[in-house]
Amino acid sequence: MGEWRTDPTFAVCRASTDGAELSSFAGGPYDVRAVVAAMRPETKDGFLLGEVPWQHFPHGELVREAVHLLHTGSSPVRRGSGVVGGLCAEDIRAAAVLAVPFLIRIAADARHPYRGGALAEASSPARARYFGVASREELLLHRGDTRHHDLSNDHDDYGVEVTGYPAGWSVAAARAAITADTALLHPLLDDPDPEIRIQATYALATAADLDHTSRAAFRARLAAEPDPIVRAALVLATAEATRAHPHPPTTAWIRERWRDRTQAPEVRLAAAIGWLCLTDEPAPDDLRAAIDHLATDERAHAMEALPWMAFAGGTGETGLRRCVRTMLHPEHPEPKTTRGPFSTDAETGPPALSLGAEAPTDRQAVLEGPSACRAEARCPPADLAAGTTPGASSLSDPGPNIRP
Repeated sequence: MGEWRTDPTFAVCRASTDGAELSSFAGGPYDVRAVVAAMRPETKDGFLLGEVPWQHFPHGELVREAVHLLHTGSSPVRRGSGVVGGLCAEDIRAAAVLAVPFLIRIAADARHPYRGGALAEASSPARARYFGVASREELLLHRGDTRHHDLSNDHDDYGVEVTGYPAGWSVAAARAAITADTALLHPLLDDPDPEIRIQATYALATAADLDHTSRAAFRARLAAEPDPIVRAALVLATAEATRAHPHPPTTAWIRERWRDRTQAPEVRLAAAIGWLCLTDEPAPDDLRAAIDHLATDERAHAMEALPWMAFAGGTGETGLRRCVRTMLHPEHPEPKTTRGPFSTDAETGPPALSLGAEAPTDRQAVLEGPSACRAEARCPPADLAAGTTPGASSLSDPGPNIRP
């Protein structure tokens, strides 16, 4: 196991494991929410990575190196690709959050060759417990109360990361970082690259939108957007923001989108799914008929370009098909086929990435969940316990545009 129990990097994780009150860390140097809030604009704009306390969070130095490589384009730049998304897929977000402001700035640089990959990773820490989730109750849901001002809040609905760090703190900090930089993200809704437009929409959907600024931007872009898949992304983002900040007129607007036969099929399907997540009303017959008619296999595969659908997919099932089955036909069993690279069971979460050599005993504690980690006092991921380099597979990733 090494000396992780005496390593200050794991101070909060150790306290969580030992049952201590997290409130003693709230607002301090190990509270990533407070650290993000304290970042100076000059630090973010100037990529002054030395001013950020990466060392306070598990695998922080790895994330710092990844950001440096991506920003400078230093050889081998591709070693920086996939690190943030890879750590988040392993349920390790605290240090990844610190990268968010810098990834957004890389994405905002129209000349940067890796802006697409940076933007795709920027929103990774802002979501948790969403792999394989396709139900009306949980799709598009921002769990618990992760508001930054509630710094004394202990574990919320997000629980703990595999390191023992409070996951809700990481998610709240990531959303605060994205909210602080919406002025950089909004122009990307008009980017010439449709993938950039989709990823900007996906990131902005996690931002606090109490004044409806982002939702107004989504609707404005929708009026001019020619690509039906991007239009579907704008509708889903509007639904996600509305689920976090309820607004009945917007819910009614989304309902009209799936009823409107002049809309592209992808838009109508996205609106139908979004509306089902925003209301407890029984699915009306005209919605069921529209979905049955529009949700072809070809269209379901095309809509995998939407991150919401890609991550909702299950074993041998596209995200759209899984949403339709879960929301409208819960009596139908889940398909039993070979798992794909993004497939997952809702109960077990995403397929684990290989972050280094295995350490079976400790890995088993991680796979059994946070309660097992606390019971066995095993917080770090297996690669740390084994003394290997975290993120080894991500560091050797062959391409820059890997979705988390």
